[in-house]
Amino acid sequence: MDKVGFYTPLDDSGPAHEAWLDLDNVAQVAVTSEHPNFPVESAFNLDATTGWRAGGRGEQTIRLIFNPPRRIRRIWLRFHETEMESIQEFSLRWQPEKNGQAREIVRQQWNFSPSGSTTEVEDYKVHLDGVGILELAINPDISRRDALATLAEWRIA
Repeated sequence: MDKVGFYTPLDDSGPAHEAWLDLDNVAQVAVTSEHPNFPVESAFNLDATTGWRAGGRGEQTIRLIFNPPRRIRRIWLRFHETEMESIQEFSLRWQPEKNGQAREIVRQQWNFSPSGSTTEVEDYKVHLDGVGILELAINPDISRRDALATLAEWRIA
């Protein structure tokens, strides 16, 4: 697959040390489903504590549409799952325009366990210019289809 730009995991300078984009004002958000008590906007809100939760089971997609296209240098994600054991897979893709070719940034799997690993944090330094669409696809459990996708936080700079 053609990968444009590159990413590297960052050090421990967490989300408090960055000038994050105000996604409410610079992007339109499209999501395949959301629980009414856990809207997708709560994953972007710096003060929110609930995060986003899908309204239906199985793979879900959150799409950010930028107009005009943006330069993106950092992507920070936090997933939190305390209720069930699962093997989650997510992928990040970007497009330079609405009808352009999607390009994968990263695909990652994580094993969640209520008695052990309940939080996954991913922090990527990227070099992406002219991003029209940034898309996060989450398969909450690659071995079953009955899990709900969740996202605690998503930050972009």
